[in-house]
Amino acid sequence: MREETATPAAPHRVAVLVLDDVLPLDLGIPAQVFIAVPGDPYELILCGRTAGSVRTAAGFAVTVAAGLEAVRGADTVVVPGYAPHLRELSADVLAALAGAHARGRRLVSICTGAFALAAAGVLDGRKATTHWKYAHELAARHPRVSVDPRVLYVDEGQVLTSAGVAAGIDLCLHLVRRDLGARTANQVARSLVSAPHRDGGQAQYIERPLAPEAAGVTLASTRAWALARLHEPLTVPQLAAHAHLAPRTFARRFVTETGTTPLRWLLTARLDRARELLESTELAVDHIADRCGLGSPSNLRLHFRRALGTTPTAYRAAFAPTARPDLDRAHAPATAAGPSAT
Repeated sequence: MREETATPAAPHRVAVLVLDDVLPLDLGIPAQVFIAVPGDPYELILCGRTAGSVRTAAGFAVTVAAGLEAVRGADTVVVPGYAPHLRELSADVLAALAGAHARGRRLVSICTGAFALAAAGVLDGRKATTHWKYAHELAARHPRVSVDPRVLYVDEGQVLTSAGVAAGIDLCLHLVRRDLGARTANQVARSLVSAPHRDGGQAQYIERPLAPEAAGVTLASTRAWALARLHEPLTVPQLAAHAHLAPRTFARRFVTETGTTPLRWLLTARLDRARELLESTELAVDHIADRCGLGSPSNLRLHFRRALGTTPTAYRAAFAPTARPDLDRAHAPATAAGPSAT
C-alpha cells in the first residue's frame, strides 16, 4: 500500500499595489515583513497598472513584475502610501480594488494608501485610519468612512488600515500574528529588530513631546523589567518605583512614550505571553494563566475572549506546531496584543 503524504499548503498570495509616486518606506514594509516569515508561507509580488517601471516619490524608480491581474489573483492586497494623496486614481485601479473586496479578499493600506481604498468604496461604512496629518482630509473627502486619527491601525477583518511608516510595520506584524500566531510574529520582529507588537488602539505620536524635564529619559528599562516579571502581581506604584518616579508622573510619561497606559500595556503583554506559551508548550491553561500573571483560567479566558474573540483552547488548536493555520480562513477581526520593551 502506497504511503500517503500531506499536500503542502499553497502560499498565501500577497500583491503589493505600487502606484505612481509611491512612498519608498511604505513600499518596503510589506516586502520586508512578509519575506522574513520562516517557511515562506507568503508569496509576494509587486504589481502596478502594468508591469514595468514605476516612479517613487523619492525620484527613483522601482520595477514591478505584474499589472493589475496580480490584484485579481491575490489573497491579500496591500496599498502603500503615495503622493499626492488627493489625486484622482485611474478607473482600472479602483475597479481592481473594488473587485478584490467583492471577492472577499483581504485589503490592507499603509499610510495614505487608505485614500485609494476609500476612493474604491472599500472603506464605506467602516472604521479606518491614516497618517494623522491627513486624517481630516480623508474624513472630509469620504464622509461614509469613520476615520480615527488617534490609533496606529484599524483591523476591520477583511479590511485593515494603518497610520504612518512605523504603524505600517505594526500592522504587517499584526497580520503575521493573526495568520500564524504570536510566536512567528515575534520571531519576525526580532529578525527586523522591531518592536514585537504595538496594539492597534495605541495612540499615534501626534506632536506630543516629553516634558522638558524629561529630556533623554526613557522608560524602556522599566518595561523590560516588567516583561521579566509578568508572573508577579505588578502595580503602577511598583513600576513607578523601579523608574524612580512618582506614580502620577510615571503614568503620564508612560502614556507619552508608548501611547497607552501602564495597565493596558501590562494586560496586552500578558496576553502575548499566554499566546506564546499556548503555541510552544503543552502547559495546562491554569499553569499558563499563572505564568503570564492573569491569575486564574477563567480570567485568562475572559481576556482572551475580549481581546482575540476566541478561547485559549481554540487558539492552541489553530497555532500549535502540529497545526498549520489556514491563511485563507474567514477574515474575522482580531485585536492583537503584546507590547515590547522598546
